[in-house]
Amino acid sequence: MLYGAMKVAVGGPLKVAFRPWVEGLENVPAEGPAILASNHLSFSDSFFLPAVLDRKVTFIAKAEYFTTPGIKGRMTAAFFRGVGQLPVDRSGGRGAGEAAIKSGIEVLERGELFGIYPEGTRSPDGRLYRGKPGGLARVALASGAPVIPVAMIDTEKIQPPGKVMPKLMRPGIRIGEPLDFSRYSGMEHDRFVLRAVTDEVMYEIMKLSGQEYVDIYATAAKRQIAEAAKAEKDAEKAARAKAKSES
Repeated sequence: MLYGAMKVAVGGPLKVAFRPWVEGLENVPAEGPAILASNHLSFSDSFFLPAVLDRKVTFIAKAEYFTTPGIKGRMTAAFFRGVGQLPVDRSGGRGAGEAAIKSGIEVLERGELFGIYPEGTRSPDGRLYRGKPGGLARVALASGAPVIPVAMIDTEKIQPPGKVMPKLMRPGIRIGEPLDFSRYSGMEHDRFVLRAVTDEVMYEIMKLSGQEYVDIYATAAKRQIAEAAKAEKDAEKAARAKAKSES
């Protein structure tokens, strides 16, 4: 009931204001379990995709959204639960990863849709990064559910980093045909199989999105960008100090 209310309250205005276009909606089954594996460009991805579907989609979200103290924290937690988000500790460690996998399998065992971002985090520059095999592939092989590749398009342009007001424009969503990995049944602990399954899904997402593919993890790319920005800042600071000493 809460999800339905939030879908009307949040999804309705999103569809009216931004008018997202959708291709391949017929590839999402009317019933039964399925995994929606999507690229990740924006915070809004988890809202636009459910808004265009008739069925409930459950994503995992970082636990901090649900544990912030105070009234604002409780309101935030209620909002994320209302839009179908499950809290998972992503701070690291094997236990956190196992909890995410277990949550996904439980959603699928109920015959529902489970949404996941194989990149593990938002793209820092709009390109598509290497998928992490520990989540998507293990959930797919353990559950036997089909994987449906999804491409979010232009959602990062709606509210770029540092911008407070969103830009009214039409994002897009392309939904590919379901991928069947039953040939790998019982092999969810084989790291080579997990890598192969993940790479196949990422290839389909790349074809749907048209993004440039980068064969490193997005987390590593973010670290490189941050280090480059720090180095540039330090160089500018050193240059100013040198100019000041010489004046």
